[in-house]
Amino acid sequence: MLENNRVIIIGGGHAGIEAAFALSRLKVRATIISLDLDAIGRLSCNPAIGGLAKSHLVKEIDALGGVMGHAADKCAIQLKTLNKTKGRAVWALRAQVDKKQYPLYIKKLLDKNKYISLLRGEVSRLLVKSGRVCGVNLKNKETLSCSSVVITCGTFLNGLIHIGLNSYKAGRMGERGSLGLTESLVDLGFVAGRLKTGTPPRISKKSINFKSCSLAPGDETPSFFSIFKAVGSVKNEPCFLINTTSQTHEVIFKNLDKSAMFSGKIKGVGPRYCPSIEDKIFRFKDRLSHHLFLEPEWLGSDQLYVNGFSTSLPEATQKEALKSLPGFGSVEFIRPGYAIEYDYLPPRQLKATLESKHISGLFLAGQMNGTSGYEEAAAQGLVAGANAGFYIRGEAPLVFDRGSSYLGVMVDDLVTRHLDEPYRMFTSRAEHRLFLRPDNAYTRLFSLAKKRKLLSSPQIKTYNQYFLTLNKAKEHIKNKVVYKKSNQTLASLLKRPNVSIFDFPLSAFKKDLFKNRCLFECETTVKYQGYIQNELDRINKNKALEDLYIPLSFNYSGLPGLSNESIERLLSVRPETLGQASRISGIRPTDITILGAHIRAGSVSRET
Repeated sequence: MLENNRVIIIGGGHAGIEAAFALSRLKVRATIISLDLDAIGRLSCNPAIGGLAKSHLVKEIDALGGVMGHAADKCAIQLKTLNKTKGRAVWALRAQVDKKQYPLYIKKLLDKNKYISLLRGEVSRLLVKSGRVCGVNLKNKETLSCSSVVITCGTFLNGLIHIGLNSYKAGRMGERGSLGLTESLVDLGFVAGRLKTGTPPRISKKSINFKSCSLAPGDETPSFFSIFKAVGSVKNEPCFLINTTSQTHEVIFKNLDKSAMFSGKIKGVGPRYCPSIEDKIFRFKDRLSHHLFLEPEWLGSDQLYVNGFSTSLPEATQKEALKSLPGFGSVEFIRPGYAIEYDYLPPRQLKATLESKHISGLFLAGQMNGTSGYEEAAAQGLVAGANAGFYIRGEAPLVFDRGSSYLGVMVDDLVTRHLDEPYRMFTSRAEHRLFLRPDNAYTRLFSLAKKRKLLSSPQIKTYNQYFLTLNKAKEHIKNKVVYKKSNQTLASLLKRPNVSIFDFPLSAFKKDLFKNRCLFECETTVKYQGYIQNELDRINKNKALEDLYIPLSFNYSGLPGLSNESIERLLSVRPETLGQASRISGIRPTDITILGAHIRAGSVSRET
């Protein structure tokens, strides 16, 4: 173990939080440095956690001992499972979360954790000695020493807010940005870029006539993210749906020149999958309307989040456009929508552990890695925090692969592929998604989490209860004879698409705490059995490429047969394994054959 057993975490968003808790479970001290300690755990954009593909990440965070899942459960004001008309592998739980209660709940967990301390301040520079990070300088001239640093600055690095043609420096509305840290990182050899994201206006619920809106309630019998914290009844606070009109589109279209994005003021690239309202109107001129989803920001709140109306138009234009909606004639703004530009570091500069490739002990996570979303940030924070702990303890790094988790898919995409927009998790990104389901996250990840000591003792106890019921469910499905004449078991019947295990008596499971979760997982595994086996076969076949490590100092230029373009792409990413190399855009199968022959000729082990 390194002498100074402390990790400094720069930033108190979702990535920083999961990093700190992962370190605490490894019994490594963590100090979160934040510009505003009251903003730790803040849901800075939409008041929801989970959703399509993102819920897979939340379940995996929970399976690895993280806090986002049970915090979302505890603070939920509506829970709804989405995508239920499609296959179970892409079902997604979404929690509307109380934005006031969520950070308070997180803060309580932090305050009672003896391994985590909080410090109000701003880091201006990293201290590096002999290629290893050893401390940080604060803006107040104070120096703090450490053995590892995890940077999770979100949109705060040189953040610039745009509302119409006006702009000002900030990290989020009402919060100042971080200045100087990007420049320090560039001085250390990092390449930086600019991205942008946006947020819609918040409006007063009292100013809306909801007769023209459709009600969007949650599930009457909801599911939950976490197995680790019991939750009682959940409020079913309604959301609302409304569509834009031709008049809305006309107002926006005639004011496009006043949008920061369309005027050319914004240089950073925004997320294609979550465009601004002006981008939708411009790109999809044939669409007569677009959905807007009105979300309450906390229980009993007068404040509504207008999902689908992200914008950088002037406030007056935003209001004029919304007033064109039925029932919105008297709409009152609590806060206008805005776009924000910020610095990020292209994550090809990182290992699969999220450690810098050229500065030991320095880890990066969250939006500064070019991602978008609370869930993506939190998952990266857990990976970075855990690996910072293993780095300090002198233990082998923790790497998630594409065949084990959505988390592994995301990290692999980040470190091997060129980002030309903020990265968001989609089920389509996971080639093994029939195996990587949210219902089997605990089965997939428990052994790893336990082996690497990422779980607390109470969590392991809960896991043991879960697997007792799971094994009982497996035996029940395998051996339960339903029709004695034909000797048909539940296992054979459940292969039929319209047959569910919940159609049969389940009195044997009456006292089992995790009855529904375990029965659902077992049933789904039976229904997908053939497909899952095919995926596992492909995972095992590809494992040979993932086990061939490439030294970061490998000389691609001296390799006959590689084109100049391939050499340039390989040098840009410097893949850690032959598997990573095969997924770099523009790399040909022949390049992998040539590279593999040279790698196999030597004995190479993963660099830590």
